[in-house]
Amino acid sequence: MPELCRLPRVGAMVGLAELVVVIVMLVPDASTPVTPGRFLSASGLALWLALGVTALLCVLREPLARFQPREGAWLALLLAWLAALIGSGVVHALYAATNSGPLGQGIGFWRFSLGCATTVALICALALRYFYVSDRWAAQTQANARAEADALQARIRPHFLFNSMNLIASLLRRDPLVAEQAVLDLSDLFRAALGAGEGDSTLRNECELAERYLSIETLRLGERLAVQWERGEDLPWALPMPRLVLQPLVENAVLHGISRLPAGGVITLSLQREGPLLRIRILNPAPDPAAAVDPLGRGAGHAQASIAHRLAYRFGPGARMTAGWSGGYYACEIALPLS
Repeated sequence: MPELCRLPRVGAMVGLAELVVVIVMLVPDASTPVTPGRFLSASGLALWLALGVTALLCVLREPLARFQPREGAWLALLLAWLAALIGSGVVHALYAATNSGPLGQGIGFWRFSLGCATTVALICALALRYFYVSDRWAAQTQANARAEADALQARIRPHFLFNSMNLIASLLRRDPLVAEQAVLDLSDLFRAALGAGEGDSTLRNECELAERYLSIETLRLGERLAVQWERGEDLPWALPMPRLVLQPLVENAVLHGISRLPAGGVITLSLQREGPLLRIRILNPAPDPAAAVDPLGRGAGHAQASIAHRLAYRFGPGARMTAGWSGGYYACEIALPLS
């Protein structure tokens, strides 16, 4: 049973009701011409019925959800029909008591009540079907995003875990304090990976996670890896974001860029607020992908595609992600709407 206790859906139901009124008013009828009073009366009736039926289905959502989908749908339409029948009957009785007609003169009780109830049932059938399909699509999209986050969670483990454990083992004797910090950084990374598809992170947490990853890789690569952060002013550090957005992109910069260059290079991470947008840019030197023969080079696009999909799901069509190689450097840019 679709959820109707949300303001956008209440607005959709009211909008459909008003649309029906406009269509009815446009039908030529010489006996009852369109007047402002007639339009206002019809609009008041339609909005009242729409709000009443929406509130009823909202309250009864849980009991209706216990039935099979087909049975629950028919029962919801029956309840909407009965509620509209009673509501329109009450309205007709009130107009009859004042010797006036809500949609014109000479409309009988049953014609008026049954017509209103049937129209409401048809509108509810269309709306509930649309909301049901929309909810299923959203659930499928969320499931895909969760599956891709789980893929990233599994992807972070093999190569990075083995390298990190070997690094920590080599540091235990000669620099135990650095080894301890590396263990703490590693535990934070895998704690984030285990919760990749559960809830949101923040911009601050994503940056801290990327810093922990880079600190471990700096220990492994030494002078071959340098990191430069460019943080603008007034950054929205509390901005909700999907988990594991920056770290996989930084990991790509290390694996498919720095680690494949004998001289290494500098990874530049830029965060800037430009009006209603947050721009994140990761720039690193990298070999020409067209000449790459290393299998690692063919796996760089998976994380980017997954992250782009999850950002689009979280922020909507305003989220943009672009990436490309040019002049010996690979740049990945993300633009997120702040509104």
